[in-house]
Amino acid sequence: MPRRQISRKTLQISDGGGLHLLVEKNGSRLWRQAYRFDGKQRLIALGAYPAVSLGDARTARDANKALLAKGVDPSAQRKLDRSAARIARTNTFRIVADELIAKFEAEGDAPKTIEKKNWLIGLRAGDVGDRPIAEIAASELLDALRKIERRGRYDTARRARSLAGSVFRYAIATGRAERDPSGDLAGALISPKVQHRAAITEPKAVGALMRAIDDIDGQVTTRAALQLIALTFVRPGELRHAEWTEFDLQGAVWSIPKEKMKMPRPHKVPLSRQAIAIIKGLCEVIGTSRYLFPQIRSWHRPISDGTLNAALRRLGYPRARFRRRAAPRPEIQNGHALGM
Repeated sequence: MPRRQISRKTLQISDGGGLHLLVEKNGSRLWRQAYRFDGKQRLIALGAYPAVSLGDARTARDANKALLAKGVDPSAQRKLDRSAARIARTNTFRIVADELIAKFEAEGDAPKTIEKKNWLIGLRAGDVGDRPIAEIAASELLDALRKIERRGRYDTARRARSLAGSVFRYAIATGRAERDPSGDLAGALISPKVQHRAAITEPKAVGALMRAIDDIDGQVTTRAALQLIALTFVRPGELRHAEWTEFDLQGAVWSIPKEKMKMPRPHKVPLSRQAIAIIKGLCEVIGTSRYLFPQIRSWHRPISDGTLNAALRRLGYPRARFRRRAAPRPEIQNGHALGM
């Protein structure tokens, strides 16, 4: 290689094509490439020797010459590449997931749904949450999901994979990822065994349960809540948070706002004469609470999540359900839903 003494402290060893090695007096050896762009002489650093070998430096020189042939300034392209890499590092799985959850909230998803999605995201936050989303491989995602599986939560793992797919697809749509690795995991997770909820479908059994509910001693609101849920077939959470302003007893309809629904759509529930009689009966005991079923100790809060289940357990129906997944629309006899 030709050598040229630039100064008393620096020696330049040329390799051709603008590539040269600067040898400083302090011993550092730095690769540089000189080139012309838009009629101006420019210089670009290629790294330090021996971390960057002669072969690596020549490869970088040739890549820069290819850019010049296309009319691209290598220095400007390097800045763009570094900026893109920096943006990719800051666009982690957690950040993109938080954006998607915010989008779901803006679209009106119920608070309970948002809470569940945040919980599913949190299950993976410790594994891939802080990784750039564009760099996450299918194997990484599978490792994170198998940690959930090892706790026996097979259905949770599958739902977590589904939500992860939504996060990756959102990243693709917003230009922060190129593919969804969750699609590669089809068939990789354990399929959970379907467990059918206990459901009372025989009219005689329904009658026995309703008679047991009618005989409940103690809290009037608990008995009324169990009676009303059997007459309306709503979710327990929708019943617990029922407010007086939602009921039109003259029109015999209960209008549940979308904010309280699992699916963010308003829902109207027809009221039978038995249901209206129960609601009118509650008017005499509730007083000033906004809720039909307030707590005993806090009149301005609805009854707790476990109140109805606890009451059913005391009646000897620990596994009874008023709703079940994928069940056909129940037959209605005498105003009672039979799919409890």
